[in-house]
Amino acid sequence: MPEVLKAPLVVEFPFTRSLGPVQSAFLTGLRERVVLGVKTGDGRTLVPPVEYDPVTADEIRDLVEVAPTGTVTTWAWNQEPRRGQPLDTPFAWVLVRLDGADTALLHALDAPAPDAVHTGMRVRIRWAEERTGAITDIACFEPYDGEAVEPGGHDGAFEDAVHGIVAHARLDYTYSPGRAQTAYINALSSQRTFGERCPSCRKVYVPPRGACPTCGVATSEQVEVGPAGTVTTFCIVNIKAKNLDIEVPYVYAHIALDGAGLALHGRIGGIPYDQVRMGLRVEPVWTEGARYPDHYRPTGEPDADYDMYKELL
Repeated sequence: MPEVLKAPLVVEFPFTRSLGPVQSAFLTGLRERVVLGVKTGDGRTLVPPVEYDPVTADEIRDLVEVAPTGTVTTWAWNQEPRRGQPLDTPFAWVLVRLDGADTALLHALDAPAPDAVHTGMRVRIRWAEERTGAITDIACFEPYDGEAVEPGGHDGAFEDAVHGIVAHARLDYTYSPGRAQTAYINALSSQRTFGERCPSCRKVYVPPRGACPTCGVATSEQVEVGPAGTVTTFCIVNIKAKNLDIEVPYVYAHIALDGAGLALHGRIGGIPYDQVRMGLRVEPVWTEGARYPDHYRPTGEPDADYDMYKELL
């Protein structure tokens, strides 16, 4: 049996969110080296602040400044920092109850070793040199043996407040396509397309899944399909994707390869975008060294009759 493929895969995108008045004040405060909490109806001060009381669900907007010094309430040692974490050397994750607050803030503590950290130790904020209005404006916490710092009494009103943030979400993992799709990918490298036939319903699935999604039985019989196929449906793309060197507008289509019982998707080229249509007969175009078709182009054959592909829509 051939070796099953695997490869590292990264899914990454920027997530943009707007801020309400409380979070806007909190992050703007960090930019100005001010830590703000919010006071509840029963007198508790919550840091980080929230817009609704977690106990009563009442709306809360009464902002109050707390000190940049505090006490570690619990901690965990991080021996191997990961990409994007606050420090690139071993550090402790800590929950710190800042002086004047009744809840704890999670962040990193710059400490030389685990035996230098303990619950109850005093710490203070180390501010980032460049601050933009984000939690990373707190570079980390650091040990502190001085007197508690009195807050300045800021009321949370700022000029040029931060009203939105961009969080960069990223997931790194190793992907394995499994036995069936490994064979499919290996065949593509020789410019051939294989599916697998269901032993029950006899449909040929491309790309193969290793099991029939309709009957739920395992598939193993390989069937070569194509190379030509029929456009079953399509869309016109008018927004250029980042890092994709294709000029808009272009057409992305579902293509039922000859002999396949399921349409796959691919880009249509070699024809003006406004001339692409359902039933158009197309064939793959390969570039040198590619492991999959670059796009599909018209074959010049007459369009397929609708009844020939309607069940594949």
